Amino acid sequence: MITRHDSAAFPDSVSVVSELVLEDFWDADAVAGLIRSKCAYGETPAFLFLGWWEAALLRGHLAEVFGEDAVTTLHDTYYMGLEVVEICCDNFLYAGGRKASRALSDPISRRPAWRERETDTLWQFRA
Repeated sequence: MITRHDSAAFPDSVSVVSELVLEDFWDADAVAGLIRSKCAYGETPAFLFLGWWEAALLRGHLAEVFGEDAVTTLHDTYYMGLEVVEICCDNFLYAGGRKASRALSDPISRRPAWRERETDTLWQFRA
């Protein structure tokens, strides 16, 4: 099976404007404020898109906490609950995508307790 990534799914620095400009250091409070500003009605952004400069600032910020060896790449890295995606441009920071946060009242989170009387017969092996 051949899978193709649609280039329109990722923002680019031409069609989408950077939402935050970081100068000399990673500003965790500003990034947290940006993420909070995009949270509404139980939905939050899913991705943190970073240009090369912002990715280098984030790597430096994480290296201060976890050590240089722990942050060699941002591949499969999550920051403040958002997956970090490094894009090919010099300066860019954008929180995008969408993920829904499940509440405890969500029907999916309500599962029957193990060996519950009503579902007990479903779990028994019948010979």
